[in-house]
Amino acid sequence: MVNRYFLPPGCARVAAGAWGVALPARLCFLRPAMTAVADPLADFTPRDRRIGITVAIACVSLVGVGLSLSIPLLSFAMERRGASGAMIGLNTAMGGLATVAVAPFIPRLAAAIGVRPTLLLALAIGAAAILGFAFIQPFWAWFPLRFAFGVSLAIMFVLSEFWINALAPAQSRGLVMGVYVTALSVGLGAGPLILAGVGMDSLAPYLTCAALFVVAAGPLLFAGCSAPPLERAEKGRGVLFFLALAPVATLSAFIFGAVETGAFAFLPLYGVSLGFGATTAALLVTAMEVGNVLLQIPLGLLSDRMDRRKLLLGIGVVGFLGALAIPLAGASAALLYTVVALWGGVVCGLYTVALAHLGARFSGTDLATANAAFVVTYSLGLIAGPPVLGVGFDLWPPYGAPAAIAVLMGVFALVAAWRVRAPS
Repeated sequence: MVNRYFLPPGCARVAAGAWGVALPARLCFLRPAMTAVADPLADFTPRDRRIGITVAIACVSLVGVGLSLSIPLLSFAMERRGASGAMIGLNTAMGGLATVAVAPFIPRLAAAIGVRPTLLLALAIGAAAILGFAFIQPFWAWFPLRFAFGVSLAIMFVLSEFWINALAPAQSRGLVMGVYVTALSVGLGAGPLILAGVGMDSLAPYLTCAALFVVAAGPLLFAGCSAPPLERAEKGRGVLFFLALAPVATLSAFIFGAVETGAFAFLPLYGVSLGFGATTAALLVTAMEVGNVLLQIPLGLLSDRMDRRKLLLGIGVVGFLGALAIPLAGASAALLYTVVALWGGVVCGLYTVALAHLGARFSGTDLATANAAFVVTYSLGLIAGPPVLGVGFDLWPPYGAPAAIAVLMGVFALVAAWRVRAPS
């Protein structure tokens, strides 16, 4: 598909795959294309695209299972070894630090050695890192191991999402991204269930997690030539460039990362403050995940039928109003579960619709780099969200946490409204 925001006349690809230049590189996105250009995906049949999308979704979903299994496993393992809460939090934060540090360079690495080999390398790093946690005893060594594990995950998400987005048909890109986020959410929900089944008092959970990374290589080996090609990025078109060029999409990632992680941390505390038992309160997180699973495909379908910027604005407004509605649900568990499920499912649409928005606007190396910017801002949101909600919770217990979420969503809605008024 020729992207009308990407190459104006004269910037056509030559047969060898390099960019021909008729305008300065920095101006290649400023006006719509008026003539056809060679498409590096032109030889991909619909079947090739379906296989490629299925492979990438299967691979990253299996990694999601391993990720969600590893987080509580490593936290409990560190606690049993006498690590303080601060040390556990610092070690966990190494994953986010790895993403921020490495993600800008992932498209360049993939352009040099190929998308599929880079993903296989990431899986090998992830499997080796999780086995390292099982067999390496000095606690200081767990910090570089956690960093390496974060590098593996950063590569997986940047390149898998690029792969899915690049091959998604323009007319159903939102649906494809909705299927992807739904599958990933199911995978993330399965990890703790597997951990509960295998236990945490032996090597079994570490071997299981490593095995998931190994099994995830299977779809990649089956993929054949269905990975989209990737070229070296032009100078000056790095992550910071796309942060400025796609502010709503990248802000969507930041806000969703902050709200999702903060809600996971503070919804159980909010429920306990209302008088719920610990188990009942913890189910608020489950309710939010149920909403995520149920609503991403409908939101993706909707995004294929309207201006995605306007849909992101609508999600921001609903997220703001929903956060205000959480306290209004009172102490009724059933009502609160319903509100949280509907609100959480809509807010998760920030991720789904923003990914589709990036895919519609960029292609090739630009899409991979834009997705790297997306993953970086999501990771920054993961880091920022819990402290922001924590301050709100302390200032106005227990309603400060949903109030802080409302502020974040309100800021996003204002930025989205500004961008909707801007030219396409």
